[in-house]
Amino acid sequence: MESQPVRTGNPPGFPRYYSVMCKPAGPACNLQCEYCYYLSKEQLLDLPGLQAMPEDLLERFIAGYIRDTDAAEVAFDWQGGEPTLLGLDFFRKVVELQERHCLRGKSVINNLQTNGVLLDEAWCDFLWRNRFLVGLSVDGPRELHDTYRKSKGGQPTFDAVMEAVRLLKRKKVMFNTLTVINRVNALHPLDVYRFLTREVGSRLIQLIPMVEPKGFETTAPQGWLAERLPVSGSTAARPGTPDSMVQEWSVDPGDLGVFLCRIFDEWWQRDIGRYFVNLFENSVAAWAGLPAQICVFGETCGRALALERDGNLYSCDHYVYPGYRLGNIRDRDLPSMVFSSGQEAFGMNKSRLLPAYCRACQYRFACHGECPRNRFVRTPDGEAGLNYFCPGFRIFFAHADARLTQMVREMGINSGRSVVRMQA
Repeated sequence: MESQPVRTGNPPGFPRYYSVMCKPAGPACNLQCEYCYYLSKEQLLDLPGLQAMPEDLLERFIAGYIRDTDAAEVAFDWQGGEPTLLGLDFFRKVVELQERHCLRGKSVINNLQTNGVLLDEAWCDFLWRNRFLVGLSVDGPRELHDTYRKSKGGQPTFDAVMEAVRLLKRKKVMFNTLTVINRVNALHPLDVYRFLTREVGSRLIQLIPMVEPKGFETTAPQGWLAERLPVSGSTAARPGTPDSMVQEWSVDPGDLGVFLCRIFDEWWQRDIGRYFVNLFENSVAAWAGLPAQICVFGETCGRALALERDGNLYSCDHYVYPGYRLGNIRDRDLPSMVFSSGQEAFGMNKSRLLPAYCRACQYRFACHGECPRNRFVRTPDGEAGLNYFCPGFRIFFAHADARLTQMVREMGINSGRSVVRMQA
């Protein structure tokens, strides 16, 4: 899917907004989380071991990203693997380069996604001083977190993560939490939610449902043979069955729906305005007729890309496969790849390839088929391209519909949902 540099997709004067998730250490990590979809990139992309993005590439990225996006506030997202493996000196250089290349009328913010294991006082002092927002991975209380999040030697990581929580709080570092909803913790929704809110004290909770098909390490999304895709709801489209096509740690769609409903009820009864849950905030926006706040629920995609440590740019963090490589920042500037015809088609295909089952769904306005990477099951009538999570999201949307409608009405917003549904 090498894109062509001759077309930008943006006429003169058209705002150029996009985000780039930078992986300066590549897939290198100090943990061996069983459900990690990124560790296998070491072999797939030939990025073995721990190496840092070369300084000349780092500077090229930082300068170009600030210059070539029209956002007044330019957000840098540093992820991995585990970016803290590169050490403080690397991120001191990041801040130095950002200050050197920041243009008048623009400002820079930094977001760091981490497992927290390497955070210490020096790290937290740096993060506070430079106003980094930290995204900390934690999957719930000890027995749930340690189910899949283990060290390279198979040791639990809960205590190290909770020490990171204590440090971040004591040093007043801004942080939120990212929780992977997997096959095990999905069965304990209130245990997870109450732990994140009452013990961790996370004000912003990102819930990320996890699924990967068997063979995902080398087969990119949309690379499966349509005739081999299971029908949604069949045993092959659920984890833990003899004929399942998904990894055993994947969350069951039905369990996901119940998980979201239980947490939503508690959030609605006691926590609105106190804690912010990404999937609920996005739903409020959808019911109000506002744009999606999370890319997976947008009508189209293609404006959130991934940059590897070798300078290769990919269509999306979940499409880091050779066939979705757009080019390298050594040879091309970011806009020529982000707004290329190939990437434009990638983003529009999210809407264009929706199956008829989705187009007729009353909750299409809230979901838009979710992320295309998860569209590897067939609809009840056999059409390929349905999202694996569809049954779960339909359970949740139906459960929350009346209260979301009430909330929007009380906010005095004319949502225009009927227009959205009629156009669907």
